[in-house]
Amino acid sequence: MKAIRTFTWAAAIAGIGFVTAAQAQAPEAFYKGKQMRMIIASGSGGGYDTYGRVLARWMQNYVPGKPTFVVQNMDGAGGLKATNYTYAVAPKDGTTFTATYNALIIEPLIGGHGVEYDPLKFSWIGSMGKQQQICTTWHTSPVKTIEDAMKREVVTSSTGATGNSSTLPRLLNELLGTKFKVVNGYGTSEMRLAVERGEAEGICGLSYTTLLASSPEWILNKKINILLQTGNTRHPAMQNVPLAVEKAPTEEGKSILRLYSTPEEMGRPFVAPPGVPKDRVAALRRAFDATMKDKGFLADAEKTHLEIDAVNGEEMDKLIQAAYSSPPAVIEKVRDVVGRTK
Repeated sequence: MKAIRTFTWAAAIAGIGFVTAAQAQAPEAFYKGKQMRMIIASGSGGGYDTYGRVLARWMQNYVPGKPTFVVQNMDGAGGLKATNYTYAVAPKDGTTFTATYNALIIEPLIGGHGVEYDPLKFSWIGSMGKQQQICTTWHTSPVKTIEDAMKREVVTSSTGATGNSSTLPRLLNELLGTKFKVVNGYGTSEMRLAVERGEAEGICGLSYTTLLASSPEWILNKKINILLQTGNTRHPAMQNVPLAVEKAPTEEGKSILRLYSTPEEMGRPFVAPPGVPKDRVAALRRAFDATMKDKGFLADAEKTHLEIDAVNGEEMDKLIQAAYSSPPAVIEKVRDVVGRTK
């Protein structure tokens, strides 16, 4: 009996070692020969689509087992269709992940309609770049700094009452004491034309990267004064431009601006469904991180005029945890500014 018992324990120990080794090799064995699907929560040809397709070309080289990538556009409801699908319907085995809109990240928190997902349960893979919003005036304006905008009225153009170019100046007026006067009703391109024609003095709530892609001459030819930027850290190209959170006079004001800025910090996020095995989530995160440093990928991104300022999956988790731990008064203030009800 003793010999048999010894053999049994030895076999059990060997079995544990075998299982552990198999688990360590699981992602490579699982992904080998597989086809991965990257869902883009927008139509073809837009910024999110371009970023996603460039990522797919290179990231497949770094996922263990080197599966092939297929890109699928799933437009609808401002990104909600794809994001809801990813949460509730998409396979939870690590073969599907999605490029979603950053604005959707705090939608459940501020009372968004049509939301059927919990951001705290998603498997966040990474983001290719932040999207700081900026407040600007035309180069001929006497308003050159955010302090100037606290002393006199500044007329700014905007698309609509719930857009960034309307909500950000309203928030700054309340928290910083600026005197932005928002004129709504412009189309996206007409909003910029209004500034060039002198109908408005500036715009507050533009994405810096979007402006760089759509009207690069504004930045390259110094056609605008950049008064302020959102986010938690300064953009590399705007080291002399203050952060909104730095100008907030109270801790509550700083917390409100941090929560409001969470989507911009998340930039262009990629997310997998909840319930994906942890080792596969880790494999996808490391593949994403490696892609962000790949010289071929970076050259491809530069050629396609994509700005890369990556955020890894672990950092995204922390940002989301912080946002959803915000005090009720802070959440209520952001909800009020963006025009949402409970």
